[in-house]
Amino acid sequence: MAANGLDLSAHGIKSPGHVLANASASALVEEALLRHEGQLTADGSFVALTGKRTGRSPSDKFIVREPSIDALIHWGKVNNPLAPDVFARLVDLTLAHLNVRDLFVQDAMACADPRQRLTLRVIAEKAWHALFARCLFLRPTPSELESFTPEWLILAAPELTLNPAQHGTASEAVIAVSFERKTILVVGTHYAGEIKKSIFTILNGLLPQKGVFPMHCSANIGAAGDVALFFGLSGTGKTTLSADPERRLIGDDEHGWSDDGVFNIEGGCYAKTIRLSPEGEPQIWSAIRFGSVLENVPIDPQTRVPDFNSEKYTENTRAAYPVDFIPNAELSGRGGIPTNVFFLTCDAFGVLPPISKLSPEQAMQHFLCGYTAKVAGTEAGVKEPSATFSTCFAAPFLPLPPMRYAELLGERLKKHQVPVWLVNTGWTGGPYGVGKRMSLPHTRALLKAALDGSLNKVKFTPDPIFGVQVPAECPGVPANVLQPRSSWSDPAAYDTAARKLAEMFQAEWTKYAG
Repeated sequence: MAANGLDLSAHGIKSPGHVLANASASALVEEALLRHEGQLTADGSFVALTGKRTGRSPSDKFIVREPSIDALIHWGKVNNPLAPDVFARLVDLTLAHLNVRDLFVQDAMACADPRQRLTLRVIAEKAWHALFARCLFLRPTPSELESFTPEWLILAAPELTLNPAQHGTASEAVIAVSFERKTILVVGTHYAGEIKKSIFTILNGLLPQKGVFPMHCSANIGAAGDVALFFGLSGTGKTTLSADPERRLIGDDEHGWSDDGVFNIEGGCYAKTIRLSPEGEPQIWSAIRFGSVLENVPIDPQTRVPDFNSEKYTENTRAAYPVDFIPNAELSGRGGIPTNVFFLTCDAFGVLPPISKLSPEQAMQHFLCGYTAKVAGTEAGVKEPSATFSTCFAAPFLPLPPMRYAELLGERLKKHQVPVWLVNTGWTGGPYGVGKRMSLPHTRALLKAALDGSLNKVKFTPDPIFGVQVPAECPGVPANVLQPRSSWSDPAAYDTAARKLAEMFQAEWTKYAG
C-alpha cells in the first residue's frame, strides 16, 4: 500500500504501518480486495459482510458525561452515560490498536450549508470502511484538502475486541461520543452504519443550539423549487419515495432545516436493498455500481450477481453510494423552505389510510410518537404485528430531550404553514399475513397529487377512529384503497384492529401530552 506521508501524530498515532489518506474509490477497492475484506460483484460494487453485527448496536452506544453537556443531554436508555476516565482509557486502547496497523484515512465534511458545516476525519483499519465514509459524507475538493483541519475525529477499529468487565463497556463493542474531546469511537463492530449515524447523533446535539432543526428524513425538490420532506423509520420508504425521476434528490436520510431552508447533512445515500428491483426502484438499482458498497448482500459464487431477495445474513441489507450516483440529484445538497411534509409509516395492522392530512396538533402528536410496525413472524411466537414507536422518527440518535425537536418542528410548521401528510406504506385489505402490501404505484400517485396540489381540491372526510382527514378520490388510486375499512372483507375485524392501534397511539401520546 502506498503511503502518502499524512502525519497522524496529533491524534496520538505516532508509528502506524502504511497510511493511505483520501484515496480514490479505485484505490480503496483495490486495497480492500487485496486484504480479502470483501468481493467485487457483477455490477462493480464492493460487497462486505459484517459478521454477527448486521445492524446498529444501541445497547453499546454511549455519550461521555462531561460538564459542558451534562445538563443538555436526555440521559436514559438511548443516551447511556460513560465516565470520562473510562472513555480516556478506551481511546488509549484504540490508539494502541491502530498504531501498529496499516490505516485508511478519509477527510470529509457534514452539512451542505457552509454556515453549519462540520469537518471530520475517519481513521479506519479497514479499507472498505474508508470507502463507505467516502460514499456517505461530503467530499472536500482538492483545494479544500490542502488546508483541511478536522474538527471531529472518528476512530474505527472493528478488529479490537473489548472485555466488558475490564474496560467498562456493555459488550465487546462500543460506540462512544465525547462532545468535549470531539472524538468518536466505533470499536468491535464491522457494521459501517455506526460511522454514519455517529455524526448524525452529534449534529442532533449541536444544530439545535444554533437554532437549526436536524431531521431524520429524506428530501427532494421539484422543477418549481418546491421542497418535500419524507420522515420515517427504517423500511418505511424514505429512500425509495424520495428517489423520484420527476424531482431532484437533495438527500435520502439526514437533513437540517435552517431559516434559509433545507440542507443535506450527508454526501451520499444508505439504502435498504432487501427485495430491491429495477422496476420498483430504478434509480437506486442504477446507483449500485463501481464505487458503491453493499453490506451483507449474498452474491452468486459463480456469477457474482447480488441476490437482493435473500435474507441469508440479515433483512437489513444495505447499499452505500454517493448522492451523485442518482442521475437527477441536487448536487448543491440544498433547497428552500419545505412546501410539503410527509410522515411515512409501514402499518402492518393494515388500518391506516394510504394518505391523510394532519392538523398541526395531529402532526405534533405523530412526530412525537413516530409510529411504524414490525410484522408477524420476525420472532418466534409472534402471531400478529407489533407497534413500534420511535419519537421524532429518530429516537436512537437524539441526545437532547424529544420536546426540543418537536418545538423546532412546530415553530417551522406554524411560521410557514406547511401541510403535513401521513402516508401508510404498509398493508391494505387486512393485516400482515392477510392483506397485501400497499401498491408502490398507488403510493407514488398519492404523493404526486399532494405535491402538485391536486389533492387539495378534492373532498376530505375525517376518519372515524383516527380523526385524520382522508381524501375521497385521487387519480390512479381505487376508492376502496383510500378508505381502508372498505378494503377489508370483514369490516368488524377492521374496527377491532383500528381501535387497538388507536389505543396504542393514545398510550404513547400520554408520555408527551403534558
